[in-house]
Amino acid sequence: MSKNKNKKTVPVETHDTAAWANIAEQKPVSNVSIPNKSQVENAKEWVDSNEK
Repeated sequence: MSKNKNKKTVPVETHDTAAWANIAEQKPVSNVSIPNKSQVENAKEWVDSNEK
């Protein structure tokens, strides 16, 4: 296996619309991120439209 350190990689997937993309706050001890309200609403809409 060769090592190409100068080779640029392209991300396989984008996380721009992920619920953790717009963090409103973060829990101090566990470092769990809390998304802002609009991201929670977007996630709920996605789940509701994709349920089987």
